[in-house]
Amino acid sequence: MKVILLKDVKNMGRAHEALEAADGYALNFLIPKKMAIPATPTALKEAELRRKQSADRSLVDAALVAQGLATLAEAHIVLKRKANDKGVLYDAVGANEILHAAHEQAHVELPIDAIRIEKPIKKVGLFTIPVAAAGTFGSFTLTIEPE
Repeated sequence: MKVILLKDVKNMGRAHEALEAADGYALNFLIPKKMAIPATPTALKEAELRRKQSADRSLVDAALVAQGLATLAEAHIVLKRKANDKGVLYDAVGANEILHAAHEQAHVELPIDAIRIEKPIKKVGLFTIPVAAAGTFGSFTLTIEPE
C-alpha cells in the first residue's frame, strides 16, 4: 500500500515522503497512529508542497544557526555558580542553563538540542562547548566561576 508519512518513522522514511508499506503495517499501525495517510493524488501534491516548504524553512534555519554560531564563537559566556573550596559545583550546569546564558549574554537563539555536551558540567573552569544544529558545527567558550 502506498502511503505518505506525516512524521519521521525510524527505519522507514522522513515526513512528507511517499513510500510503499506492507498493507497490514500501514492499515494497523501507521494510519491509526496518525503517522501516515493513504497516498491519493491530492495528498501526493500536498506532500510535495510541504516537502518544498520544509526544505526552504530548513535553509533559513541553517542560515540563522550559522549566524548565531559565528556570534557565539566571538563571545565569551560566563556563569557564576556556588562551589566548594575544591571548585566542585553544588549543582551541575546542563545544556538548558548554557543555552539560556548564551541567549542572555550573546543574544543568540539556538535549539535546545544544539548544545552537545556529554554530561552536565560539575566543576569550575574554562570549557569549550560544542554546538551542532541544522548541519552547522561550531563551538564557544564557557567560563564557570565560583560565587
